[in-house]
Amino acid sequence: MASQLYHNAKVFTSDSRRWAEAIVVNGERIAYVGDVATATRIAGADAEVIDLGGKTVLPGFVDGHSHIVMTGEAAQQVDLWGANTIAEMQARIGAWADANPDAPRVFAQGWAHAAFEGQEPHASMLDAAAPGRIVYAQAYDYHSMLLSTAALADSGIDADTVSPAGGQIHRNADGLTGLVDESAMHEIVWPHLESLKSESDRGQALQAALQAYRETGVTGATDMGMNDDDFAALQQAEADGTLTTRVAAHWIILPTGKDEENLAQLARAVELGRSQQSDRLRIVGIKVMIDGTVDGCTATLGAPYANGTNAEPMWSREELTPLVIAADAAGLQVAMHAIGDEAVRIAIDAVESAIITNGPADRRHRIEHLEVVDQAEVHRLSALGITASMQPVHADPAIQGNWRAMLGDHRIDRGFPWPEITDAGGTLAFGTDSPTSPHSPLPNMFVAATRRSALDPSLEPNVPEFAMPLEDSIAYATRGSAWASRAEHKYGRIAASLFADFIVIDRDVFSGAKEDLLAAKIVRTVVGGKTVFER
Repeated sequence: MASQLYHNAKVFTSDSRRWAEAIVVNGERIAYVGDVATATRIAGADAEVIDLGGKTVLPGFVDGHSHIVMTGEAAQQVDLWGANTIAEMQARIGAWADANPDAPRVFAQGWAHAAFEGQEPHASMLDAAAPGRIVYAQAYDYHSMLLSTAALADSGIDADTVSPAGGQIHRNADGLTGLVDESAMHEIVWPHLESLKSESDRGQALQAALQAYRETGVTGATDMGMNDDDFAALQQAEADGTLTTRVAAHWIILPTGKDEENLAQLARAVELGRSQQSDRLRIVGIKVMIDGTVDGCTATLGAPYANGTNAEPMWSREELTPLVIAADAAGLQVAMHAIGDEAVRIAIDAVESAIITNGPADRRHRIEHLEVVDQAEVHRLSALGITASMQPVHADPAIQGNWRAMLGDHRIDRGFPWPEITDAGGTLAFGTDSPTSPHSPLPNMFVAATRRSALDPSLEPNVPEFAMPLEDSIAYATRGSAWASRAEHKYGRIAASLFADFIVIDRDVFSGAKEDLLAAKIVRTVVGGKTVFER
């Protein structure tokens, strides 16, 4: 097979030598990165020469935290992002319901807590938008869901249904409100909805996500919540040759209150971690949800919210620690959702216990989100080698109003402290947590580099001193995310011997205004030396 020579480009490598002029590809892998003259000699006279017209080349983005099949599903639902009032939400839901009168259920996603204008979310709001219809409306953070009256009946929730530990079926003086959050949603509503899906449904959702990834330059993703059904869809895509994004997956483990049942779930992940290790699809660890979100007042804090409440963790320190010790001993990575500072402490304590119990090892444990974190814990993260997996889009000022109001004190000025983590010697991996936020990486980099809003750039920046240099931000979203899933010798950089996974952008996003990141388009996506998207 002839080599490919990509030249006439500004190549950002995310490697120690950050910039280059040309890339030589042999088969699936990179043979050389550097100057044009050397690249031309190495490529040889028979090489296919691709002139990139002076455009910018980056490593393919590696989304450090995503939900791939859910991202595809969200693309097919009523979009409530940017609906800032109850009336606007109702209008969008109603329009979709009217246009799809035979659909057995109406699914919507993306509502923000602030859009309810201080009112309690209630089933009657959905009933008014689509009378008599079964409507499930997922919050943007995927930690709460509002159900219409018909949806409550459809999911089997009634006045006698008991809220499970770590979640709530909300009620008021008149009965059920239709709002369900955290483990109540995970253990009651989501399993019901999963039972309604076919293999074809999941396959279509996956392909929608992969198409979106190709168009926006995501060549690798870390899936944070893998289950049997989604895994089967990914395996089928790999077998069909349509898995155009490299996936490193973490198996979801739900707390049962019993160590033996938790460890039985872990055993499944251990089995898959040994058997599923291809270049396109790997099971690398487990995922646990220690707490919820600040917006829903379900994140576990060291001090109460502005309204005086707090939230108990979904995984107590006592229940989490033996699971982490066992996963660590089995060589699996543990990814722990911890948004509140007390949840972060629980996660760090569990890793510390694993080190004490199991001794020296090459660990890649990680904490997801870390939105509220004390400086003392920032230094513990670094000392224990825990990766901080964070999502710049979650700091977007357009969605920060309710977040800041719920905390209401000095903690709002320390939210999402990325530079503190790197200054302390910690490791960052950037992602999007799609579909809780838009999946496109370039707007994510805009937020990272400016702390301004990709949704409404006119807004004031959110703690601007925590902005990161653009080159570093891209490195955390490529090399950093690859390292965090043990893929640093496979992808995440443009370097000799690695897979030829890179993207071409239509403009130089480094030398112009940061707003160029919002307007830039991906014109070519290459995975394993093959162009999988060309604009």
